[in-house]
Amino acid sequence: MTLPTGTPSPFVGRAPDLAALVGLVGLPDGPGGAVLLGGDAGVGKTRLLAELGRAAETAGWRVLVGHCLDFGADGLPYLPFSEIFGRLAAEAPALARSVVERSPDVARLMPGRPADESAVTRATLLEALPVALDHLTRSAPVLLVLEDVHWADPSTRELLGLLLARRGSPRLAVVVSYRTDDLHRRHPLRPVLAEWSRLFGVRRMPLRPLDDTAVRGLVRALRPAGVTERDVSSIVARAEGNAFYAEELVAAVDLGASVLSADLADLLLVRLDRLDDVTRGVIRAAAVAGRTVSHAALAAVAGLSGTELEQAVRTAADLNVLVSTASTGYSFRHALLVEAVYEDLLPGERTRLHAAYAAALLSGQLAGTSAELARHARAARDLPTAVRASIAAGDEAMAVGGPTEAAVHYEQALELLAELPAGELQARDILVGEPAGDDIPVGEPLDIIDLVLRASEAAVAAGRLHRALALVRDRLAGLPADAPWRARARLLHAVASIAVLDDTPIDVLQVTAEALRLTPAEPPSALRAQILAAHARANGARGRQPEAARWAQEAVRIGRELGLPAVVAEATTTLANVERRTTPDVARRALQESTAAARAAGEVAAELRSTYNLGQLDWEMGRLEQAQAAFGAGAARATELGRPWAPYGVDSRSLAGIVAYVRGDWEATLRLTDVSGESPPALAAVVLGGVRLSVAAGRGEVTALSRLPGLRPWWERDGLIAVICGTAAIDLHGDTGDHQAAAAVHDDVVRLVTSLWEGGPFQARIRLGALLLGQLASAAGRESAVERLQLRRRGDAVGAAAVGAAGDAQVGGLGPESRAWLARVHAEQARLGWLAGDPGVDPADLVQRWEAALAAFTEFGHVFEAARCRSRLGAVLRAAGRPAEAEPHTAAAVATARRLGAAPLLVELRTQGGPAATRTASRPGGALTAREREVLDLVAQGRSNREIGQVLFISGKTVSVHVSNVLAKLGAGGRTEAVALARRRGLLD
Repeated sequence: MTLPTGTPSPFVGRAPDLAALVGLVGLPDGPGGAVLLGGDAGVGKTRLLAELGRAAETAGWRVLVGHCLDFGADGLPYLPFSEIFGRLAAEAPALARSVVERSPDVARLMPGRPADESAVTRATLLEALPVALDHLTRSAPVLLVLEDVHWADPSTRELLGLLLARRGSPRLAVVVSYRTDDLHRRHPLRPVLAEWSRLFGVRRMPLRPLDDTAVRGLVRALRPAGVTERDVSSIVARAEGNAFYAEELVAAVDLGASVLSADLADLLLVRLDRLDDVTRGVIRAAAVAGRTVSHAALAAVAGLSGTELEQAVRTAADLNVLVSTASTGYSFRHALLVEAVYEDLLPGERTRLHAAYAAALLSGQLAGTSAELARHARAARDLPTAVRASIAAGDEAMAVGGPTEAAVHYEQALELLAELPAGELQARDILVGEPAGDDIPVGEPLDIIDLVLRASEAAVAAGRLHRALALVRDRLAGLPADAPWRARARLLHAVASIAVLDDTPIDVLQVTAEALRLTPAEPPSALRAQILAAHARANGARGRQPEAARWAQEAVRIGRELGLPAVVAEATTTLANVERRTTPDVARRALQESTAAARAAGEVAAELRSTYNLGQLDWEMGRLEQAQAAFGAGAARATELGRPWAPYGVDSRSLAGIVAYVRGDWEATLRLTDVSGESPPALAAVVLGGVRLSVAAGRGEVTALSRLPGLRPWWERDGLIAVICGTAAIDLHGDTGDHQAAAAVHDDVVRLVTSLWEGGPFQARIRLGALLLGQLASAAGRESAVERLQLRRRGDAVGAAAVGAAGDAQVGGLGPESRAWLARVHAEQARLGWLAGDPGVDPADLVQRWEAALAAFTEFGHVFEAARCRSRLGAVLRAAGRPAEAEPHTAAAVATARRLGAAPLLVELRTQGGPAATRTASRPGGALTAREREVLDLVAQGRSNREIGQVLFISGKTVSVHVSNVLAKLGAGGRTEAVALARRRGLLD
């Protein structure tokens, strides 16, 4: 057998099929069976057979492969058998000669036969082939594979049928493959397959399409990096389990193309060449409708009589182009076939068919959705109809929890409106629902502001905040100077409501103040109440708590007076946030009440915000279990409402992952942040990916550093992303020994977040500083005296800034998390001083600082950081001459690190040694232990025993023992000679 050359496609998702096929053919010991393997073109039959062939050859079988080719009426008789015996003659001439000696007539199937010989008779060849194969099985079992038998000529089918019926040797297995999608009702292979499947020992095996998980794995295997989750989901949906289609779609992504490749389109369209003109016309009309089309729709647009249409549809069904659906309609056999047919339409043909569908929908002849009407009208260039239908489609999508689709429809309406000549279509004709303001006369046209606000609201709900803000700001910038105050105020309120959800350079407080000045206080109005609530929130975000409370109370008063539950819930949440520091229990009850009220009133955004803030309150109070429950409930509720990527929905999901990480359930973090099979907007994907980076850092997966370039641009847009990714990146760089890269990340995040968060101190800087200090301290144990001094100076600056980030608040005014990180800053500063050789560092004080850090992280509930504190506390206890006290901490840290898979922490723990450090003399020439190598490295740096003890957190006496062992093993008379010998032997860099 000649197996496929080149790089084979990844073998994904077919292991169960291969196992079944191996069993049916009798590998490895026989007896051999016969299998009829059927599946659609491209589904993976050839790839599966290649793996079967490899398995057979590994088991010592001889594999013979022949192919049928599509020569139409000019097919060559016995072509696959000629290929088999011709290859046998080329690859194993001695064996081929023995076959011919045993069965001379088989020579007629080999190339180079004499031209003057009379042709072999069919009956003779039918007798010769089984004899020849039986002869081949005497030296080894034989696997005979015949591919694409749907193209087989009659002679080949006859010969194959005889072989299946008269397989003499139990050491012969036969596999026949064919395309099921080519077997139309009059195909000659259909009745033959039925006959073959009734033969003894012959089994039919259908090869089903790959499931979505397998296709996803195939895509990732073909492109391990560089394919977005959105592209992966699109390929999975379009390929429908067909491996070849998936590979071609991946190639299209490589080329930056969203359409089908020429090769794939040709493959899909080739079956249409067998159709008559009338049937091809029906297929084209059906493709304009989409994957599925009703019989009534085809009847309305095809322009055929009932009999003609039925005959055309039956022809298409016979050739497996269309299949009947459970309802009164038809579906294309594969979604990509629809794309191929549609792309093949001529422009005029496409416009005409879309217009016919639109007319049938408008007249009521066909029942359909507004989205269908919008699509057909837009393609037919009926812009007024397309605008009306697009807005209605957007409303319908929002009503059923489809904000992403709604945003697309609304934006399409806005784009189409811009193409319409002025005055051709008034807004009154297109907008659905009541006028936006009761001061607008009923007889006058409405502005498109309402449509812009709908589009932005849908974009926000879909998690596309920047797009929503761009839509509103663009319309605001386009308002004339004499625009009505209401138009400007509504747009300003929208700008503020979106901007407060994200880190933007917009001064939200200034925006809400302007909107408030524009809006009359009397009589009270819904718009005034909405702006008051937004103004209160903007004040709170700026830290102006008294003002926030005052404006929120005013918004609550008007909201209750006018019956505006969304305003009441929004303002109540702001009031609760004002009270969370002083009376957290009161704030918690208020948030619970606002959540329930918003849910009862159907105010989705207000409900999600209240739920998220409830989780935040519990998080800040150190109630991690309650916080995770609240965040999980918020994420689940957002998904239930069809808004998984909306603000506070995706935020709740990411925070649920962070809390799980802190609580030591890293597998839950990975589950919560896994977006496989979903299509998140870019911002949501980045946020969740940043949370996953924390686990990668904890486990020392340095390959995760390759993700940082793709995440870094988003740090400019969202400070939380910068903090989440930055903290992980500091550890990832530090654990690779690159403390300079870790420091650069720290400085980058501090600069960006300080700018994004309006220049004030932010408490996350305490955590950033603590982590960098830890990496600087670890680096101090490896560097020279000059570099240690530089690290110490850098550490002093980082520590001072981290302490300053706590602001003027006393330690008791910070939350449990910030208190823990602040204690860690003090402990890491002392460790850095100790490792840098500062004689002023008191070991007892060092122990106390690490005990305080451990207590703080234990109180907060941060499992991993508590384990890191235990590791370092154990080290300083040994350095202080208290090894017995160190052991319980070290043991607990080891247990946690092993459970979490925290490889860097395990390395740190192994390098610390323990009471079992060897004190026995070593034999000359013995291999150096890992600890002795560490001591030798430090000796080479010119460190004294005391300095080495500080770096390794061991006593000077223990260092002396290690140095003596090193000298003995190297046969050196002193430290200088030991270093020289070690360099000569390659033991030192």
